[in-house]
Amino acid sequence: MEQNSIMEQIVNFPSKQVKYVFETRATEFLRQFESSDIVFITDSNVALFHGEHFKNKKHIILPAGESSKSLQTIERVASELIKLNTTRKSLLIGVGGGVVTDITGLVASMYMRGITFGFIPTTLLGMVDAAIGGKNGVNLGLHKNVLGTFLQPDFLLFDTDFLNSLPQVEWANGFAEVIKYACIFDSELFDELAYHNRSDYQQNSALLGLLISRCVAWKNQTVIEDERESGIRKLLNFGHTSAHAIENLYNIPHGQAVAIGMVIAATLSENVAGLTSDATVHLKKTLQQYDLPVSYPFDVPKAMELLKMDKKRNNNEIDFIILNQIGHASVQPLPFSIIEKTLMLCAQ
Repeated sequence: MEQNSIMEQIVNFPSKQVKYVFETRATEFLRQFESSDIVFITDSNVALFHGEHFKNKKHIILPAGESSKSLQTIERVASELIKLNTTRKSLLIGVGGGVVTDITGLVASMYMRGITFGFIPTTLLGMVDAAIGGKNGVNLGLHKNVLGTFLQPDFLLFDTDFLNSLPQVEWANGFAEVIKYACIFDSELFDELAYHNRSDYQQNSALLGLLISRCVAWKNQTVIEDERESGIRKLLNFGHTSAHAIENLYNIPHGQAVAIGMVIAATLSENVAGLTSDATVHLKKTLQQYDLPVSYPFDVPKAMELLKMDKKRNNNEIDFIILNQIGHASVQPLPFSIIEKTLMLCAQ
């Protein structure tokens, strides 16, 4: 009998159990679904490099990129599912980065009032953050993720072979989220990241696997405690509040926007929480080690317009994630006037 090499972990979220599968190739994992009616949802980049997974199988290919995160895409995918005779007993599998998993989860929550789905993230950002936690959504114009649901997938498969085809900019994007975890939860991880660089992890699969598992554990722990983001889960938005505005205004990659957003948050934290300037300098240096930007000449009034439409807004304040020190963050409601002053400083 062939030994089963699939490494599984069951994570018990408040809403449901989710199976996490590590150190397993997609071809091996998918054998268990050979008798199932599967529809794969992926994008043009993944189809180009990993098309063998979809050959002679039902699949829908989306244009790669953030522009696909729209209601128009949801409608198109639903129409395709109807053409493919997809039923409530079918299984949707999203194979791709955060855009693909967001769309797959949202479609699955709506199609025929809900069908089973799972994720195979193919980017570092997807593996450490975007595919985890049950958030599914699309953008509405310049307003990011304003339409969506909380719904956990049945499973997530972490096959690091998919990372071999990632362009360098996507590796950098993923490390922005890794550095985020280190900043808000894990000073030891921050020290490790400061010691290494991107190529160290790309060339050492064992080191990379441990890094992914560590980030997955932090996110799972946070979501288990606060699945619907009413408390501690808000910490995962460190750097994201201003990042979403910059990302949507200038169409820059998510990880680059988050890196800039973390610098903005750290600068703001110096003024409102006593974060040392040395910590901000250390953060900037570490971001640059992973080829991430630490500044951008954005339009402050336009960024403020989007910030004031953020779903975390409460009257003239917004919940902002403050860095008290490396490895410890907190949620603090801040008036928009204070945030605007920091944006003006950081946009120069």
